[in-house]
Amino acid sequence: QVQLVESGGGLVQAGGSLRLSCTVSGRTFMRYAMGWWRQAPGKEREFVAAISQTGSRTYYADSVKGRFTISRDNAKNTVSLQMNTLKLEDTAVYYCAADPVNTVQVVDGVANYWGQGTQVTVSS
Repeated sequence: QVQLVESGGGLVQAGGSLRLSCTVSGRTFMRYAMGWWRQAPGKEREFVAAISQTGSRTYYADSVKGRFTISRDNAKNTVSLQMNTLKLEDTAVYYCAADPVNTVQVVDGVANYWGQGTQVTVSS
């Protein structure tokens, strides 16, 4: 069973930065395409970013492009999301996702595994 545990959420002022991390249990982390989704109160869940198994390909939602960076450390079974220049509209619960096939599954929101989420709140 694959388990994903997110960390790093919190309260930050607009314009600030946060770094989210997601640690994956097991010894097969390199098999999984990884990514992040988020869901704001009263809104649909939306794709944020994804990264391929080797880290050679990354994908971003237009709303975060240029501000967020996804990366992975296969030696530490961790994927991270560096969030800069945060905006009020970035407030959401952020979920880590993993899929053994490819990033398409993550981008489309049908990844096999999901974390419990971590809250990010951006204040004015």
